[in-house]
Amino acid sequence: MDTQHIIDEALKWTQNSAIDELDREEIKTLIDKDEIQELTERFYKDLEFGTGGLRAILGNGKNRINKYTIRKATQAVVNAIKELPKSEYKMAICYDSRKYSKEFAMEAASVCAANNVHAYLYNRLNPVALLSFAVRDLGCDAGVMVTASHNPPKYNGYKVFWSDGAQVTPPNDKMIINHYNKIQRFEDIPTKDFDSSLEKGLITILGEKMETKYQQSIKSKMIKPYEAQASGDDLSIVFTPIHGTGLVPCTEALKISGFNNVIVPSEQAEPDHRFPTVKSPNPENPEALAMAIQLMQQQNADIVMGTDPDTDRLGVAIQKDGDIFFPNGNQIGTLMLHFILTQSKEIPANSYFVKTIVTTDLQRKIAEKYCVDCENTLTGFKWICGRVKEIEEQQPERNFLFGTEESFGYLHHPYVRDKDGVSSVVLMAEIALHYKNKGITIYDALNSIYEEFGYYQEELLCLDYEGKSGAEKISRIMNYFRENITQNFADQKLKLIEDYQSSTKTTMSSENKELIKLPKSNVLGLFFENGDIIYLRPSGTEPKIKFYVMVNEKDGNIEQKASLASEKISRYIEVIKSTSENC
Repeated sequence: MDTQHIIDEALKWTQNSAIDELDREEIKTLIDKDEIQELTERFYKDLEFGTGGLRAILGNGKNRINKYTIRKATQAVVNAIKELPKSEYKMAICYDSRKYSKEFAMEAASVCAANNVHAYLYNRLNPVALLSFAVRDLGCDAGVMVTASHNPPKYNGYKVFWSDGAQVTPPNDKMIINHYNKIQRFEDIPTKDFDSSLEKGLITILGEKMETKYQQSIKSKMIKPYEAQASGDDLSIVFTPIHGTGLVPCTEALKISGFNNVIVPSEQAEPDHRFPTVKSPNPENPEALAMAIQLMQQQNADIVMGTDPDTDRLGVAIQKDGDIFFPNGNQIGTLMLHFILTQSKEIPANSYFVKTIVTTDLQRKIAEKYCVDCENTLTGFKWICGRVKEIEEQQPERNFLFGTEESFGYLHHPYVRDKDGVSSVVLMAEIALHYKNKGITIYDALNSIYEEFGYYQEELLCLDYEGKSGAEKISRIMNYFRENITQNFADQKLKLIEDYQSSTKTTMSSENKELIKLPKSNVLGLFFENGDIIYLRPSGTEPKIKFYVMVNEKDGNIEQKASLASEKISRYIEVIKSTSENC
């Protein structure tokens, strides 16, 4: 896109009466200062409504998250739910601790009110699980969570849920996207004053009643409630919400479940959109838990648990022989699944669990032993919950037990249709207490699982490429791997290639092709003759490409297997980085 076109698009913003004067002035200033690079990033395209919603850098401009793009997204959702004629429409709205999250949630409610869609808005920030719960409990047509999850502070986002309480999937996501793309002018989007809409009953504020109902629901799904009530206070927990939504719901959930011995780092307790104590508020990264770990060491606590800003992810750390052990998302999910299968009073017949294709195959092996089916889906919890919905509708005799993905997301109850960090905190506390009562740690428990089912190790490599040039770079990397990595990679021979974009599975020895029975997606899977697997996919919500490296070692004791696995993973990552850099 040439410079003049960028200037023209920016000038349209400065002349738009639907844009507040201060927001127009900001863009005028950028034009006057000839800030072409910044203007290009803000105006080279319209902010895209992805398959799950919006996520972008905060700021003015049509390629940024602001109240105008929030209004546009909300109008698109409204138009989509109104394709099914009915007498009344309802939408639940929730928000996290990010900058302008509350304001954006109010903007969404105001657009709903102007469209005669009853908006139910939480009176305070809350986790994504509470949004999903409200959609299902109130019988809403859709739901909106204003959040950018664990992204850096400069981001915010808008996550859309459908009437089942799960993030939108086909065909509903495509329907919303089509409506979004049809809206060309911000001035065509109706909105009503928030306070007057509240007075007229067009907006309802959700308070403690809904929160309490959710808390009691997840408490009812504890695996060993009697053990927690008897000795829950023997487990010393350090919990950090990392400046997000988790403080009140997670500490309350622990308390009513029998876990009262909970310490929270005071510096990270309160919501703060700057996330001042961490580089990134992502509990997947050990450094985000550093403050909580220091407190664990000072107090000699048993376990650290941390959640991200919208409290849908859970990270964990424990002390081990003077060091710190950080189980990854695969390991936490494996511990949870194993605990559910071995400690539940009863596993119903026709039970199943759901994981993503990039989540460890160890979980399938464990489930197999207990006659529980494994369902695989594309990456993302919306696909996990979408599969649960399909089974619920088409095979009602089957029983859902657990959903998990490698990116620290878990669900073990039917009241929410997304990963739930609140209930996961309680489940992890149950697990840690159970093994403490046996005189072992979760690290020991994990090694016992490896001894029984085989050693698996996984690592995620994320390469960040921001902006227009970054998107082009990611596209080149995907194209290179599709076109050139066909026989060998990192000195390992390929056995099978799965290309979810073409829905084909190709066996290298025979060139035989099979159909992949999952929705098309820009994902490539490389399966090696030695049993290792690499998946690569561009993130749907962040400016990065992800490589999932998964190895399985069969020879030696646990220490030897771990060493060999680490060496292989390092080699794969080294070659991935050099290959990507040259694309």
